[in-house]
Amino acid sequence: MSHKHAHLIQAIFQDPPSGNIHWREVESLLHHVGAQVEPLQGARIRVHLNGAEGVLHRPHHSNVLNRQDIKHLREFLAHARITPSLYEASR
Repeated sequence: MSHKHAHLIQAIFQDPPSGNIHWREVESLLHHVGAQVEPLQGARIRVHLNGAEGVLHRPHHSNVLNRQDIKHLREFLAHARITPSLYEASR
């Protein structure tokens, strides 16, 4: 398991949310944890991970996620059982 991904998961779950999470890092993390990603219309993608399904939105005018997008990503990852403590335990 990658330290880069562990740090990213920590950043996603920190409170208040970080303002410096790049979309390409999120995509890399999703592929790393085994998510199936399906493009939808526009900036939306459908993600299947550990039995959970969700729709995420790519940032529109920047490559950095805003706080609302990070909160939505955090909720999806928690639902899919990808949290900092569970990720560390799997390493």
